[in-house]
Parts: sequence; structure tokens; C-alpha cells
Amino acid sequence: MNLSKEMYLKAGISEKVYDHCEKIWLSLEDRFKKIDEISEYNQLKVIKAMQDNRVSEACLMGTTGYGYNDLGRETLEKVYASVFNTEDALVRPQITCGTHALALALMSNLRPGDELLSPVGKPYDTLEEVIGIRFSKGSLAEYGVTYKQVDLKENGDFDLERIKNAINERTHMVTIQRSKGYQTRPTLSVEKIGELISFIKGIKSDVICMVDNCYGEFTEIIEPSDVGADLVVGSLIKNPGGGLCPTGGYLAGKKECIENAAYRLTSPGLGKEVGASLNMLPSMFQGFFMAPSVTANAAKSAIFAANIYERLGFPVIPDGKVERYDIIQSVVFKNAEGLCAFCEGIQKAAPVDGFVKPEPWNMPGYDSPVIMAAGAFVSGSSIELSADGPLRDPYAVYFQGGLTYQHGKFGIMMSLQSLYEKGIVTL
Repeated sequence: MNLSKEMYLKAGISEKVYDHCEKIWLSLEDRFKKIDEISEYNQLKVIKAMQDNRVSEACLMGTTGYGYNDLGRETLEKVYASVFNTEDALVRPQITCGTHALALALMSNLRPGDELLSPVGKPYDTLEEVIGIRFSKGSLAEYGVTYKQVDLKENGDFDLERIKNAINERTHMVTIQRSKGYQTRPTLSVEKIGELISFIKGIKSDVICMVDNCYGEFTEIIEPSDVGADLVVGSLIKNPGGGLCPTGGYLAGKKECIENAAYRLTSPGLGKEVGASLNMLPSMFQGFFMAPSVTANAAKSAIFAANIYERLGFPVIPDGKVERYDIIQSVVFKNAEGLCAFCEGIQKAAPVDGFVKPEPWNMPGYDSPVIMAAGAFVSGSSIELSADGPLRDPYAVYFQGGLTYQHGKFGIMMSLQSLYEKGIVTL
């Protein structure tokens, strides 16, 4: 018996599960070489941006109080702007999460009487209250911003005719969600996003195109800002934080859009000039440095998961063969038992709270109970091994993360072990 198999058996993986999974991971070696090539390209891109912007030891020191003249904070934002090929960036620990970053982008660049358009269907659940699709105090709707939505066609293509008809003189901003959220649609490639932006700008050139970039950073060698996006937005406890950054978010884009966001984040008249970085800068810099490699590990884990469950007959999105444009893998179980069993297995593979059984609960911002498995070093970090899903039809689980491929692989095997022990799958 080889040493790794022996250790897997000791860790709770049965021989049947191990043997089933081994055949699949051995078949993916050539596929993983492409992932490594993307990671290498992006790693060099980040290093070059850090060198070009003269990152120094002094940049890691941080500030307190008002945070005036924070060399590290200002340099980090220049690094992000270089990597995303934008005029400016706002990268702050004061941005609490991805939803906050997106709300900041929307609320700072829309005014009463403006209209927001989503040409890719329903936004992520937590944005429904930000926009005002579901009532919430302080929503865009409460401030007189209206909203239109054009769903994707059944095959996942853009409905260009309806998008054209939806754009009017009040359409000031377009929000494009790159990843699928709690839906079973395909993730959008950067190339497809560029085509959509070009189409929209051809109808109304001054519209602001914002891309929710969450889960997509560094999965390709270009970003949405390279193909015309005016703003790209994301969370630092996802891909760009590299698993090291404990909190924060970023916006990268046109200078005016970033300036508006900075005034909304802090105060009119203060903008980017304030906001102490405290002791956060080492993890923000190092996390961004690690991000291409960590994202590659998460992408490999997602591909492994897709192939495991696809071969067992479960619907998986994306399938095991297509190119990856984000780190999320969904598996459709069509019942709560399978969804919960999968999450229980992921939790059992966690280095933190691996002894805990996840239970569905009514999370803030969601319209149905959600089960989440995440034994992470950073609470809620979805670049670390995690899985979640709402308890509603079609009972799909959304798996993502894995700081190392070895951990991601173990998590998927443990999820299968959980389903196997409950008799949900047979091997």
C-alpha cells in the first residue's frame, strides 16, 4: 500500500472511495498543466506590478488613526490598478465583504432617477436587498434608483434584443455578475463579458459597466477590466486575498468611479486620503502575491469535484471537461439529504472545526435557509475549502476553495465518503 493511500484510510476515507477517486485524479494530470500555465503567467504579472510600483519593507508598516500618507495602502492600490490594468483602485480592510464592495460601487455611482440594468439575469441573493428587489432599509430603490433585469436565454446566451430594448436614457449603470451565484447558469468568460460590454457601449457609450468579479480573479490571464469594464469588484477573503488576508474588498476601474466610491466609503472631502491600514498590509500584500497559486489550487479542486460527481450521474455545472472561468463547482442533488451530506463531508475535512456538523439556518440577506460548511482559518473565507447551498429546488451545492490542491482533493473525497455512508451513492 502506498503511503498516501494509507494516510487517507487513517483519515476516514474507505478503500472503495479512495480507489474510485484515484482513477479520476490520475486522468486529470494533463488538464492541470494548463491551470499551472495560467497560474505562472499571473504570478509573474503580480510580481512585475509589485516591482514596478516599488513595494518596499516600509510599505508593510501600516498606520493608525486617520491613516494620512499611508505609503503601503497607496502602493497596494497602485499594484491592484497595475494588475487589473485600470486607472485607479480602492483596496481597504474597511470594506467588510464582497456584498459591501458591490453595494459601495453601486451606491456611489448611481443617483436618484438613474436606472441599473442587469443583462445577465438575477443577481446574487445578498444584492437583492441592496438593489431593492427585496425590501430593505437604505436600498437603491429607497433612493429613487430603478432596476431592470434581462434574463439569459435557456442555453446561457445573452438575449441581445431584449438587452437593447431595456437600455434607455436613464440607464446609467450595468451590473454583470461573472460567477453563477446560487444559480445553475454557466459562469461568464472574460471574452464573453467583453463582447457584452462592447454591445452595450455600442448602444449607449457613457453607461458604466461594472463586473462582479468574485471567484473569477486569476482563473484566466486577463480580467474584465482588460476588455472594457469600467469597474471590477471583489472580496479579499476570496481569490485575491490568497487565503492570508483576514478581511477587506477591492474596486478597480476608472478614476472617477473609484473617487466616487472612496467618498462614499469614508466621507465627502476625505475620500482615499483616510483609512488606517493598521497591521493589515503584510497579509494584504502577501495574500495578493499568493493569489495566483492559491486560485490554481482551488480551480484544480473544482475540476476534480466536477469529474467525480459527473461520473456518478449527478448534474454538474460546469461539466468536467470545459474551461474554468471561476473556482465554483455546483453539483445538483435535487433533495436536501444529498446537499446536507455533501456539506457534512466537507466540514469533516476541515483543519478548523472539523468535528462540527453544519446545519441549515436563516442567514442575513438570503430568502431561504442556507447550509454552509467552512472550517477556515479566516471566518467565511471562500478561497479556503468550503461548500454551501440554499435549501430550495434544485438543491444544488456550491463547492469552492482549497488553499492547497491536496486539501481540496481530500475535501471532495470526504464529501463522497459522507454520501456513500448514507447510501445516497453506490460505488
